[in-house]
Amino acid sequence: MTTFQELGISEPILKALNRMGFEEATPIQAETIPYALEGNDVIGQAQTGTGKTAAFGIPTIEKIDVHKKQIQALVVAPTRELAIQVAEELNRLGKFKGVRALAIFGGQQMDRQIRALKDGPQIVVATPGRLLDHLNRRTINISMVEVAILDEADEMLNMGFIDDIREILKSIPENRQTLLFSATMPKEIRDIATHLMRQPQEVKVKAKEMTVENIDQYFMEIPEKLKFETLNNHLDIHSPELAIVFGRTKKRVDEITDGLQARGYRAEGIHGDLSQAKRMSVLNKFKQGRIDVLVATDVAARGLDISGVTHVYNFDIPQDPESYVHRIGRTGRAGRTGEAISFVTPREIPHLHLIEKVIKSKMKRMMPPTYKDAQRGQQQVAVEKIEKVIARHELKDFHEAANQLLHDHDSITVIAAALKILTKERRDTPVKITAVAPISVKKAQRTKARPSNNKRYNRSNQGGRNRKGNFQKRRRRD
Repeated sequence: MTTFQELGISEPILKALNRMGFEEATPIQAETIPYALEGNDVIGQAQTGTGKTAAFGIPTIEKIDVHKKQIQALVVAPTRELAIQVAEELNRLGKFKGVRALAIFGGQQMDRQIRALKDGPQIVVATPGRLLDHLNRRTINISMVEVAILDEADEMLNMGFIDDIREILKSIPENRQTLLFSATMPKEIRDIATHLMRQPQEVKVKAKEMTVENIDQYFMEIPEKLKFETLNNHLDIHSPELAIVFGRTKKRVDEITDGLQARGYRAEGIHGDLSQAKRMSVLNKFKQGRIDVLVATDVAARGLDISGVTHVYNFDIPQDPESYVHRIGRTGRAGRTGEAISFVTPREIPHLHLIEKVIKSKMKRMMPPTYKDAQRGQQQVAVEKIEKVIARHELKDFHEAANQLLHDHDSITVIAAALKILTKERRDTPVKITAVAPISVKKAQRTKARPSNNKRYNRSNQGGRNRKGNFQKRRRRD
C-alpha cells in the first residue's frame, strides 16, 4: 500500500489526514492523486466507498490559494446528501491549510446561500439544478475556477442532468483542470470526456469486495435509545473473548466505555484525543486479555493489528462501505471465525443496503436479545464452567464439603446456589448515552430517469429554461 507521505502531499493536508485516521492511500487515491497534482485531467472509474472524495479533494486543496476569497474549485454532485457529505470531507481535509468548502443545493433558502457565497469559500460543492439557478441569477462567480470535478457522473446522467453538466462545464474557463468520477462509463459520459476534457488520464479501480469469508455478518434493527442495553444483552449471552465496539464520535466512545465499566465489564476506549502512551497502554491490555471489550472510533482503530478478536460491534453504522470493511476485518483472522453485528436504526436501513451492494455481501437479520435472554445466557456460561471442572476429575478434595451440603439441602438447591455464585450478574447502574442523529444516507436505489437522448429529459419536470431564458422551478430534490 502507498502512504500519503509517499505521494508528496503537503504537511497541512497530511496533518488533516492523520487527524481523520488515514495513513495509507486507497487504490483510487494512490493512482489519481499523482496525475491530478501534475495538472492532468483525470477520469476515475470507481464505486462509492473507495475513497474518491479524497482522491479529488487532496490535489484540489493543494492548488487552492487561501489568500484569495474566490471560488477556485467547483464540485458537481447528483444529490444534496452527497453534496453535503463531500463538502464536509473537503472541510476536514482543508482544515489546517485554511481552505473552506460550501455545499449549495435545492431545498435550501436561496438568500441564505447567497450570503454564504459572499463569505468567500474557495470550493463550492453543488447539485446541478441549484448551481444553474445561481448562474442564471448571477449570484455565483465561477470565472476564477481552476479545477472542476464531476462526482458520480453516471448518477447525474441517470437523473437527467447530462445537458446541465455540459452547460456548467462550458461556463467554466477553458484552461481549467477537469476531474471526472463515475462508477460506470456510458456513452454520454464518454462524450463529455472526449469533448470537454483535455487528454485525460484514466484510472479504473474495481469496487472493494469482502475478502474475509469466515466472518458471519448480522444486523439488528433497533431504535437509538435501545442500543446500549442491546449491546449489554449480547455481551452477556455470548461472552466474547475479545470484542471491539465501534462508535461514531469520541464522545460516543467515552460514554459507551464509561457505561460498560459501570455495568461491570472490563472495557477501555481509544480515540484520537488520547495520548500515544495511553493508546498503547490500552492496546497492550487488550492484547494481553486484561480487558474484554475495546471501544474505538474509526480513526483510532485504523492500522490496529490485534489477533483473537471474536466479535465486532458496529454500535453506529459506518458512513461508508470501506470503513465497514476495515472494521469487520478486525475479526475472523488467521483462519478463525468471527462475528460482526451492526446496530441499525430504522432510518438507516437504506444505508445498510448500500453497504451490502458495494461489498457484495448480505447481512443476516438478528433479533435484539432481551434482558431475560441475557440472564439465561449468563446461566449457561456458569453451567459450562461447572461441566469443564467436572470433566477434569479433580474434585476429591471437595467431596466431604459436598456431602455435608447434600446432607443439609436437596441437590437442586445446592446446584442452583453454585450457579448463582458463578453467574455474572449485571450491575443495575443507570447509563445514559447521548443520542446522535441517524446517518445522512444517500438512497441506495434511485428511480431511473428516461433515456438522456430525450432532450433535457422532460424539462418541465427538471426545471429547464422558459422562453425568456429563465430557469423554471425544479421539482426534483436536487
